[in-house]
Amino acid sequence: MKADWRQRLRIALTVYMRPRLLLILALGFASGLPFLITSSTLTIRLRESGIDLGAIGLFSLVGIPYAFKFLWAPLLDLVRPPGFGRKMGLRRSWILVINLLLIGFIAILGLIEPNDASIYLIALVALTVSFLSATQDVAIDAYRIELLKVEEYGAGAAMAVYGFRVGMLMATAGTLYLADGFNWEIAYAATGATLLVGVIAICLAPEPPRQEVEPKKDVAFGRLVWDAYVEPLQEFVSRRGWLVVLAFVLLFKFGDALLSQMVGALYVDLGFEKSTIATVSKLFGFVAILVGTFMGGLLIAVWTMGRVLLLAGILQAISNLGFWHLHQVIGDGGAAGGDEPYFNLLSWVVGFENFASGLSQTAFVAFVMMLCDKRFAAAHFAFITSIMAFSPKVMVAPAGFVAEWLGWSDFILLTAFAALPGIALLIWMRSIYPDVWRDQYSKEN
Repeated sequence: MKADWRQRLRIALTVYMRPRLLLILALGFASGLPFLITSSTLTIRLRESGIDLGAIGLFSLVGIPYAFKFLWAPLLDLVRPPGFGRKMGLRRSWILVINLLLIGFIAILGLIEPNDASIYLIALVALTVSFLSATQDVAIDAYRIELLKVEEYGAGAAMAVYGFRVGMLMATAGTLYLADGFNWEIAYAATGATLLVGVIAICLAPEPPRQEVEPKKDVAFGRLVWDAYVEPLQEFVSRRGWLVVLAFVLLFKFGDALLSQMVGALYVDLGFEKSTIATVSKLFGFVAILVGTFMGGLLIAVWTMGRVLLLAGILQAISNLGFWHLHQVIGDGGAAGGDEPYFNLLSWVVGFENFASGLSQTAFVAFVMMLCDKRFAAAHFAFITSIMAFSPKVMVAPAGFVAEWLGWSDFILLTAFAALPGIALLIWMRSIYPDVWRDQYSKEN
C-alpha cells in the first residue's frame, strides 16, 4: 500500500540520522569548493583588477569540462588510478587523487596576478581546476548513487547540496574574507587546503562492495568501448521521452545561471565592498539555502518531485526580479553614500534567491539520481549533468557582452524571462510522460 505523507515525512527525517549521510555531506563540500573558485570568486578578483565585462563573461568557458565530462566519465566505471586503486577501490581512489591535485592547482591560481598579459595563463590554470573538479564530481556522484538506497535519495541529495553549498561558501565568503585580511595568494592557498576535509573523509569511507571485484585484464578494446560508452547510452535512449528529459535538464536553470555568471561583477558595479558581499551574499544567503535545501528534501518525500521542481523553477524566476529591484533602488552610479543603507535590501534579495536555489538543486539532484541505472552510475549521471552544465558553463558565455549592451537593468529582466522555457517544458513533460515522475517511495514500500 502506498505510504501516506506522515509516514513519508517520518522516513525522510530518520534517514538524515544515518552515518553514511555525514559522509555524503563531506564529499559534497569537496565537490562544491572548486566549482565557484573559478567562477564568481574569480570574477570578483578579475573585475577588481580592471578586467572588462566581456572578458569576464568569456571566463565561463573555463568551466567547459563540466559540460563534456561525459566523454571520459565512463572510464571511471572501469579504470582505477595507479597507486591507490588496489588498496582503496575504484571510487575512493579517484576521489583521493583528484582532491590532492586540486589543492595544488588552486594554490597556483592564487599566485597569478590578473592583468592583460596573464589573463590567458589564469584561464589555463582555471581550466585545469575545472577539469579536475568535473572529474571528481563524476566519481563522487557515482559513489553516492551506489552507496545509497532509493529511499535515501531525497535526503542524500539534500546532504550533498548542503555540503556543496558549504564548499561554495568557503570558495566565496571564506576566500573574500581572507583576501580582505591578507591577500589573494594566501586566500587561494588556504581555501584549497580545506579540501583536506574530502581527503580525510574518503580515507575513512567504505567502498561500495560491487567495486571490489577485480576488473578483467583480457578484455578486447572494442568490448571495453562497448561496456563503457555504448551500453550505458543505449539503455538511456531506449526510454520514453528521453529527448524531452534532456531538453528540460538543459533549460531548467538557464535563467539562474545567466545571472549567476555576472552577479559578482554586478555587486562590484553597485558599490558593495568585498566584506559586505561575503557577509550578505554568502553567510546570510547560506542560512537561506540551508532552509531551502532541507525543505526540498522534505517536499520530495511528502509531495511529488515534479511539483517540487515546478515550484522551484517559478521561485528561481521571481528571485531574479529581486536583483532587478536592487539595481533600480541603487542605480547605475552605485552606492554613493556607501553600501550600509542597502544592507537589509541586499540581504532579503540574496536570501530569497538562495532559498529558491537550495530548493531547486535538491529536487534536481534527486531527479537525476532517479534517472540513473546503478549499473552505469558514473556514465549516466555524468551524461545528464553534462547536458545541464551547458547552461552555466557554455550557454552563458556571451552574458558579459549582453550585460554591456543592454545595461544591468534590462539584462536582469532578461535572465528572469530566460527561466520560462524550462518551466514550460517541465509542465509539458509532466503531462506527456507521467511515468518519469513516478514516486520512488511507492515503488519500494
